Amino acid sequence: MRELVIGIDSGTQSTKALVVDTKNGKVLGEGAKAYGLIDGLPAGAKEQHPADWIDATESSIRAALRQAKATAAEVRAIGVSGQQHGFVPLDKKGQVIRPAKLWCDTSTADECDAIMAKLGGLKGAVKELGNAVLPGFTAGKILWLKKHEPKNFKRLATVLLPHDYLNYWLTGNAVMEYGDASGTALLNVRTRKWSKKTLKAIDAGLEPKLPKLISSDQSAGTLQASTAKRLGLSTGVVVSAGGGDNMMGAIGTGNTSPGVVTASFGTSGTIYACAGKPVVDPKGEIAAFCDSTNRWLPLLCTMNVTVATELIRRDFKWTHAQYESAARKAPAGSDGLMLLPYLEGERTPNVPDGTGVYFGVRAKTFTEKHFARATMEGVTMGMNYGLRRLKKLGIKPTQIRATGGGSQSKLWRQIMADVFNAQVVTLKVGEGAAYGAALQALWSLRNNQGDRVGIEEITNRFVRLNKRETTEPNAENVSIYQDVQDLQSKLSTSLRSSFQLHRKLINQDNCF
Repeated sequence: MRELVIGIDSGTQSTKALVVDTKNGKVLGEGAKAYGLIDGLPAGAKEQHPADWIDATESSIRAALRQAKATAAEVRAIGVSGQQHGFVPLDKKGQVIRPAKLWCDTSTADECDAIMAKLGGLKGAVKELGNAVLPGFTAGKILWLKKHEPKNFKRLATVLLPHDYLNYWLTGNAVMEYGDASGTALLNVRTRKWSKKTLKAIDAGLEPKLPKLISSDQSAGTLQASTAKRLGLSTGVVVSAGGGDNMMGAIGTGNTSPGVVTASFGTSGTIYACAGKPVVDPKGEIAAFCDSTNRWLPLLCTMNVTVATELIRRDFKWTHAQYESAARKAPAGSDGLMLLPYLEGERTPNVPDGTGVYFGVRAKTFTEKHFARATMEGVTMGMNYGLRRLKKLGIKPTQIRATGGGSQSKLWRQIMADVFNAQVVTLKVGEGAAYGAALQALWSLRNNQGDRVGIEEITNRFVRLNKRETTEPNAENVSIYQDVQDLQSKLSTSLRSSFQLHRKLINQDNCF
């Protein structure tokens, strides 16, 4: 009989499930279900109903199991990857109090500033947590609930992240592992303990509302009877600790030992590396996260990647192939057309009031091909801003493992190689986060069976590069992009005050 594990990736736009054979690491079945954000919210607010994640998880698991022709007895473990930083508030009965505020929600900037002030500003926050308290992180969302919805805050009994909530639905246990917890801005990443000073800055009674912390090699539990029945599985299925999508993406791309760097080109963009000790940025621009293998994961995140290219693609009514064909007709640097890709704020650099800016618009560049390529280039250079910072902190990548929707484009992979000035490779299994969740599930299963195998042993065995898509940097283009990158950084800095003024204008009644 086969031994199977399931990897779940619950993202901002959809949930995906993979059924993986533990003998050879092959994906035997896949399933997915899409959903959207709640409409009609104020500028900067991004929310979803957690019930949508559960429905999509059930649907995607069932679809993947059907494709794999799997029986209940064959499924031994499940791992969950989830979008980071989201705030799922539960009451005493374990019911969701209100929709979850997501990682891309920038409406909590004032609350983040208030928490930082109580910690002694940026320097004090980095000393206390290892991270700045940025919009998007969970801490500001909790204070936002206290300030803006005091009745809901009074009902708050448990604070969970999106992947924790799915684990809670699967097992009935409320726990949080170090990797995803490090993205709350509530955890001291050096000690892996809750920061009492930060909790007090939000509310004196917050600590009892936080779940038990567990290490990455522990399981969250086994399937509870009600969920097992709903999924058609047995109650003996092990549910691993899981983690944030970036932490699971690291596992799924083989980023489980120092020296490997992963770049994820999805709705948001992330670049991260495996480290044996905390990598703390004094400027607070690089997140000093823990990973989901009991190591650390220095990470940069930009909020706007395929969200920007998809706007262009839909506006011109192109297929993805048509988009790439158009962009290929423009030269590297797009003849001076450049995008500052801060569509609704940005995290790296920290520009919560930012908006998108096309610079260099003139008769020659006012064409489909220029806007198509400039958008690809702009979001890639937005990510490279953070990669430059990572390099200053000691991370020296020679190879970038690319994942996410953007990595499927041959042209975009070349732009990545030229902007990053590094070899770019892709993986045989493109769904890095879901595959990583499956491999962590296997790790947890083996630990439960008494086999103390290392996670790197599993990833070294199963994660394979797609060598046909290996892309080397073009020296001429590297030089062009270095100049364009410098100009993008200068424009970003010079427009900060204008972004703030623009945000005030659009928030006024009867304006814009």
